[in-house]
Amino acid sequence: MTDTIPLIGIVADRWDIKGHDYHLAGEKYLKALDQAAGVYPVILPSLGETFESNAILERLDGLFLTGSPSNVKPHHYSGTPSREGTWHDPERDLAALGVVPEAVRMGLPLFAVCRGFQEINVAMGGTLHQHIHEQPGYLVHKENPDDPLERQYGPSHAVEFVEHGLLRKLTGETKMVVNSLHSQAIDGLAPGLEIEARASDGLIEAFSVQDAPGFTLAVQWHPEWKVMDNPASQAIFKAFGEACRQYAARKTSL
Repeated sequence: MTDTIPLIGIVADRWDIKGHDYHLAGEKYLKALDQAAGVYPVILPSLGETFESNAILERLDGLFLTGSPSNVKPHHYSGTPSREGTWHDPERDLAALGVVPEAVRMGLPLFAVCRGFQEINVAMGGTLHQHIHEQPGYLVHKENPDDPLERQYGPSHAVEFVEHGLLRKLTGETKMVVNSLHSQAIDGLAPGLEIEARASDGLIEAFSVQDAPGFTLAVQWHPEWKVMDNPASQAIFKAFGEACRQYAARKTSL
C-alpha cells in the first residue's frame, strides 16, 4: 500500500458474539473494493452517538455502505414496529444515517449496496417496505437461507437501467441480471434521489443523488459478489474507484 491509494470508509456492522461486541465488515466487500475499485477499505466502528462523522469524513477519499442481514429500525422512517425477532443494528443506524447527508454535501464519493441503499433513502427522507415479498404485485426478492451461497447469490431477475442514466453510462448496457437478497425495499423514494434502475415489477433497484457534487450511486443488489467475473459489476466499482482517486487528488492539490 502507498499513500496514493484512496482510503474508503466502511461503516461497520455491530455483532454480539458470545457476549462480546464486534465491529465487522464482510470480506467480499473489502476484496471487491481492493480488486475492482483499486482502493483501500478502512472499517469505521459504529459507535453510535459518539461517531464524529465530520472529522472522520475529512480524512477519507470515499464512503462505502455494505449490505447486512440486519434491518433499519422503522422508527427512522415513521414505519410500523418490526415483527418480533427482526434483526436490528441500532448503532449502525445511527452511524450510517448520520454520515450520509454530510458525505453528500461534501461531494465525497459514495457507493452503497443492499442495506446501504436503504440507509441512503432513509437518511434523505424516504421510507421502506419491511416485507416487499408480501406486497401485492411484487416479485419475491429475498433469498432462501437454506440454499447454498452460490444459489442465494445467483442470478435472480433483470433490472432495467433508465435511459440516459448513470448505470447505462458506466456499463454500456441497458439492463443487467442481478442477485436479490432483501426483504426491505423502497416504498417512498426520498426527495432529491433519481431512479437509475427498476425491476420488472416496478421496484426501484438503483438510484443516484440529484445535483450531488460528487459520485453517488446506490444499488439494491450485491455487485460485490464475484465482481471480477461480471463486467458490469466491475465497471461500477471501477467508476467508484476512479471518483475516489480524483477526489483524493483534489484534496492533495489544495
